[in-house]
Amino acid sequence: QVQLVESGGGLVQPGGSLRLSCTASGRIRGINTMNWYRQAPGKQRELVASITRGGFGDYADFVKGRFTVSRDNAKNTVYLQMNSLKPEDTAVYYCNTEIVVNVEGAKYNFWGQGTQVTVSS
Repeated sequence: QVQLVESGGGLVQPGGSLRLSCTASGRIRGINTMNWYRQAPGKQRELVASITRGGFGDYADFVKGRFTVSRDNAKNTVYLQMNSLKPEDTAVYYCNTEIVVNVEGAKYNFWGQGTQVTVSS
């Protein structure tokens, strides 16, 4: 079994910072691009940032310059450093990735349980 577990969410004032983490555990042969999504109440889930295995990051326009995605392949962990947070960043943040689970190359898409980020004064 493979699990993705997020942590680091919480309540922060506008302009503040948070760092989210997501660690994959279980039967893992390899991890491809790792993604962060978010979903605000009443809205669709949207892609926030992605990072390839080689460390190339890509961002949605609404977080460029404020958020930074990184990963530690040795720890099977992806991070999302969020600075200059705004009330509109309030959402549940989800980690998502495709994981290779055996030597035959079988791969599956996995989601974390989500972590709440609330930006409010």
